[in-house]
Amino acid sequence: MTFAIKILFALFFILVGTIKTYSQESFQYQFELAKKLYNEENYFDAITEFKRLLFFDEGGKYSYESNRLIGLSYKEGAKFSDAIHFLTLAEMNATTNQQMFDSKIEVIKINILRRTTERSLSLLNDLKKDERFNDRINEINYWTGWANIFADDWEKAALSFNGHNPELSAFCDSVNCDFYNVTLAKTLSIVPGMGQFYTGEYVSGLISIGWNVLWGYLTINAFNEDRIFDGVMIGTLLWWRFYNGNLQNAEKFAQQKNLEKTNSALRYLQNSYIGNKP
Repeated sequence: MTFAIKILFALFFILVGTIKTYSQESFQYQFELAKKLYNEENYFDAITEFKRLLFFDEGGKYSYESNRLIGLSYKEGAKFSDAIHFLTLAEMNATTNQQMFDSKIEVIKINILRRTTERSLSLLNDLKKDERFNDRINEINYWTGWANIFADDWEKAALSFNGHNPELSAFCDSVNCDFYNVTLAKTLSIVPGMGQFYTGEYVSGLISIGWNVLWGYLTINAFNEDRIFDGVMIGTLLWWRFYNGNLQNAEKFAQQKNLEKTNSALRYLQNSYIGNKP
């Protein structure tokens, strides 16, 4: 091999090494730029820069972190389906159990937010069965509690938090105990107005009693005076209408009051609870 050819080979390898070094430095700069945009909450531009990095990073060095931060950026923009897609890609590119667990939890949190409760509980149950995450059981139970909160099952939520988060467990238990029993409200309304009184709707309860007494009296009086047709018409068209309406109103009031209590509890958790939230 001539001296000139040796020189050319040497220059070639130097050039390749330089290009590789420059590429890695360029990728690192690109990643730091995208991450800076993410930290500044400039999520749209962060997504663009991360996707550009993924396109050129054939070695996949930044695949996990880039996909994860793209997913979290989409989450901030409430584009939950896109967020889950990229967080799933992050999970596929995870190199440690910690990275895999974190990706799965982020997907679960998004399912909690968009109220696909069965899906989030199914994923949490899969995590509980995975021996790799036995040391993360408290965290799994924590997000199980949040899934039950968004499913409006405060009793199960309290049980999920029990043993590792007494504050949330006690809060969920108090919310559950404060609910009206919808079945009881309807059952009490067999006596007109009692279901409304149970839910604190005293005016509605008094009106219900009044109408039922009036139409009941008129129906009985019509039968006593042998006005059978009037008795049937008043009883079926008026008295039954108000009696049935009394049952439905009691049930509706209980459901409405419970919804108000749920929304109040969620507002408290959103604005006042200091801790991890979906």
